[in-house]
Amino acid sequence: MKVLVVGGGGREHALVWKIAQSPLVTQVFCAPGNPGTANLALNVPIKADEIDKLLGFAKSEGIDLTVVGPEQPLSLGIVDLFQEYGMKVFGPSRAAARIEASKAFSKDLMQKYSIPTAAYGVFTEIDPALAFIRQTGAPIVVKADGLAAGKGVVVAQTVEEATAAVLEMLSGNAFGAAGSRVVIEEFLEGEEASFLAITDGKEVIPLASAQDHKAIFDGDKGPNTGGMGAYSPAPVVTPAVHAAAMEQVVQRAVDGMAAEGCPYRGILYAGLMVKDGQVTTLEFNARFGDPECQPLLMRMKSDLVPLLLAVAEGNLAGKSIEWHDQAAVCVVMAAEGYPGEIATGDAINGLDAAGQLSDVTVFHAGTAEKDGTIVTAGGRVLGVTARGATVANAIERAYQGVSAISWRGVQFRRDIGRKALGRS
Repeated sequence: MKVLVVGGGGREHALVWKIAQSPLVTQVFCAPGNPGTANLALNVPIKADEIDKLLGFAKSEGIDLTVVGPEQPLSLGIVDLFQEYGMKVFGPSRAAARIEASKAFSKDLMQKYSIPTAAYGVFTEIDPALAFIRQTGAPIVVKADGLAAGKGVVVAQTVEEATAAVLEMLSGNAFGAAGSRVVIEEFLEGEEASFLAITDGKEVIPLASAQDHKAIFDGDKGPNTGGMGAYSPAPVVTPAVHAAAMEQVVQRAVDGMAAEGCPYRGILYAGLMVKDGQVTTLEFNARFGDPECQPLLMRMKSDLVPLLLAVAEGNLAGKSIEWHDQAAVCVVMAAEGYPGEIATGDAINGLDAAGQLSDVTVFHAGTAEKDGTIVTAGGRVLGVTARGATVANAIERAYQGVSAISWRGVQFRRDIGRKALGRS
């Protein structure tokens, strides 16, 4: 069968890498792809948000299954469009993708279906928003309602910082239309974890546990990013936490979406806060996390393609997922200036050396090819991912890969996975 993967980041490189291993697959295409996917698939020069062009390509090429990586084409209705023309596609409908595309929708869903989450308010006007902040006090969290590439969240330590965030979003146009409405919620203490599941709208199969590192600097300092690294399994997700996440969060969300008339099919990603064995939901995402996707797929022993097909066909019943016992760690190498204004066009050295290391795979994200040389072309440039017998082993191997790679101004965290070491 022919498979089209939509997107061009590290998550999509990992999806292509895993899908290409399936004996069911004869050819993989990636639109637009990157220099990493080009080694495994045929890159197609169509952007992820050009959904009409993607449909035209899929029809003309006879694509058997389309797998949508990023959130933007999902929020534009790519799944609805493909299904209208009888094409098999993996991902939630436009209505279902609102669980990520609108934080207000997501919070209202959680409240309606008793999914544990922080107290919140939704605002489009500045004065009521500032009154809510003064009433609640700090620390407090301010979120742009719409899609902001993982960066539309400000954890404000003071009322003044929260006020500045509201003004920047509602009147300063910091996130464009995504910030024309804000969600303000109480600050939650604890440790974050990523809990992903695959669902056809009825059946739900959890993936292995994972933990992301969102802040740019070691020790979770500095502004939030799209993610600076991830590892799996995450010891903070104990069997009791796993059971609570499945019952109180994921299953209620899937059942709630069905009750709302927009059944959810695809990957449902719950960002959780864990404290004293209790789970609270921070947010939902409508797709694989990036970079969580990279270590998760490296640990997945099962063929991914039958699962993707089963969801696209609405028939996940009876399926299961087998996992490698080993751990996996992904360290993101980012461009100078990220998550702010970035430098691009810098030559990347050492990719071949890193790729030759045992149990290490370098997933491309923000890269491009220029005159035969791989150069930086985005904020998050590479995801160096490794497998090991334990999280500690996987950390060591991942950083061996990182140390082999260099470019001007490269930055990365040196503490990815460290939270697991005291527990594993």
